[in-house]
Amino acid sequence: MAESATAGGSPVLTQLIEARQKLEAKDWPAALALYEEVLVLAGERADVLVTISADLGVNGYVKEIIELVAPRYDAARHGPATGLNVLQAYLALRNAEAAQHVLDILFALQRPELEERLHGFSNAIAELIQQDWPPLDGAGGPAAVAEPAKVHLVSISKPIWFYGLEPLAAQILPPKAGKLRRVAFTQLSLPGVTDIAELSQKPEDDLGRLTRAIPLWLAETFYFSPHYLPFAAVGVFGQKHYALMAPEWTVENITQLVNTTEGGLDYVFTGALRQTGGEYELQLRVWEVKKMKERKLFTVRWNAGTADSELTQLHEQVRIFMEWSPEKTGITYAPNGRPSVWLNTLGVSLSLFFAGKGLLPKEQLVLTDAIVDGAAEQAALGESASLAWLVLKHAGTQQGLIGALAEVYIRPTPVVKAAQQLLAVTGVSPDRRSEYRG
Repeated sequence: MAESATAGGSPVLTQLIEARQKLEAKDWPAALALYEEVLVLAGERADVLVTISADLGVNGYVKEIIELVAPRYDAARHGPATGLNVLQAYLALRNAEAAQHVLDILFALQRPELEERLHGFSNAIAELIQQDWPPLDGAGGPAAVAEPAKVHLVSISKPIWFYGLEPLAAQILPPKAGKLRRVAFTQLSLPGVTDIAELSQKPEDDLGRLTRAIPLWLAETFYFSPHYLPFAAVGVFGQKHYALMAPEWTVENITQLVNTTEGGLDYVFTGALRQTGGEYELQLRVWEVKKMKERKLFTVRWNAGTADSELTQLHEQVRIFMEWSPEKTGITYAPNGRPSVWLNTLGVSLSLFFAGKGLLPKEQLVLTDAIVDGAAEQAALGESASLAWLVLKHAGTQQGLIGALAEVYIRPTPVVKAAQQLLAVTGVSPDRRSEYRG
């Protein structure tokens, strides 16, 4: 939902604050009584409606947005913010027809700054229609909103290539203790992709892999900093396939992530990825949770010829903005000089990990020769690349996706040798297998 506006004046402001506190305490009858009083006093005010709808949405009272706010909403008088909240409420309750009606009203406002977001909602409505689910009645307050879904966010709290090497944690990973900044890197959205539901059900493609690999890359980077405790959040649809997201993350989405993260969060990275032919554009947003404010927008464009230089520059800019500094414990971390190759390694490693955990069927896996060759070639660049290669090779072999390979050079350091022994592989013998531990 949109960020709530501040309703000025007393007693309206006081009552809105008190009602929000009642919502947070799960005291719906008391909150409703306050809202009914406020709506009698100031129900025509835009700031009041947007605040009520936002507070209801953040606290899970979606049906109540439809009952209290939707009948009073007038786009010309109240503007788009409340309409966006009402639209999202209809989507949450799977009422495609009502959502489409509100979307048409918002498009009619002819606000250029909203067009991209509205097209994202149009995609979401199309996906809802395609799924052909019956509407929800939203009975039972917040509990009723739990249905959305079958789509689950999975948190990856360690570098993705580490899973399977847990017994070597003390040698590989820096310890995390003390007061750390908690930061989440969320899966990128794909605004403008019209067949998002159909695309989600297909085996992994390059674009979908990037939406997950970029947050994995940044989360890995920040794990090797003494000031941060990061994780990457990626979506899966049941145990059937990955989830792809068309609309960009909203303040409500971020708030829900914060509220369901143990210890809360200090920063959240969200982003949107667009592809036109062979050209890519990424917009990466940094949100400060305390003020729920967008602190920074990074924009980067690349193609096959410029990918490594542009993504390397983005990586550096993010590190500088977040005052990143390297860890002095665990393995030595250095930014990868070929991010386009490294992103493929990370994305495929996630898929193999999910397959090993039963979160992704084998039919969804795509492990091309080019990706395997790229991971193998990078294995010599450092300990993390060597470890990533060993784990990828081991998991790919278990899934029957990797056959006989030529010799691959890996760093002959103690921790890499220990990983070889743990995984019961050598650099040249993919048929020697051990249990894959996730």
